[in-house]
Amino acid sequence: MESANQDINLNSPNKGLLADAMTDVPVDNAARGAAPEGLTLAEEEELRAELAKVEEEIGTLRQVLAAKERHCGELKRKLGLTPLDGLRQNLSKSWHDVQVSNAYVKTSEKLGEWNDKVTQSDLYLSASSTLEDWNEKLTQSEAYKKTQETLSQAGQKTSAALSNVGSVISRKLGDMRNSATFKSFEDRVGTIKTSIRANGLSDM
Repeated sequence: MESANQDINLNSPNKGLLADAMTDVPVDNAARGAAPEGLTLAEEEELRAELAKVEEEIGTLRQVLAAKERHCGELKRKLGLTPLDGLRQNLSKSWHDVQVSNAYVKTSEKLGEWNDKVTQSDLYLSASSTLEDWNEKLTQSEAYKKTQETLSQAGQKTSAALSNVGSVISRKLGDMRNSATFKSFEDRVGTIKTSIRANGLSDM
């Protein structure tokens, strides 16, 4: 098997050994017939020789490309690069190419011009001014102020109610802990724990 990084010399006498199997347009000398109209036999022979040479070079270049691709794959494998890394790099490069392309730059410039024209137009300025007037009138209106006051009072009442609930729960828990029933329950739990410890020590 050839080395992955082997260069193939285009001037080598062996350069066309594998090209025959990959010839795009095979030439059948027996079926040539007469020369095409407008060409002399000498011109036809010269063109056919050039065609054969180009096809041979194409085959050689395919071999070079295959060798380079194998070598590239080996380098990526040694570096631990996965196909996903290659895909990410390709996408990043493609997006960069799009951003620096003439079409993208011209589109961005055109959108910027449109934005400037819109924001500086009389209609836009008039609409902005009208909206600002409406906003100022709304925030200064009695209905808006009353709504704000109502919401503020509701928030304060909710906070106070939650605080009262917390106090009541704490007080109830304290009362329950000090009740005779709870103390009796605590005493029973203590007695059970003492019995368990005593039994455990006696088993040892």
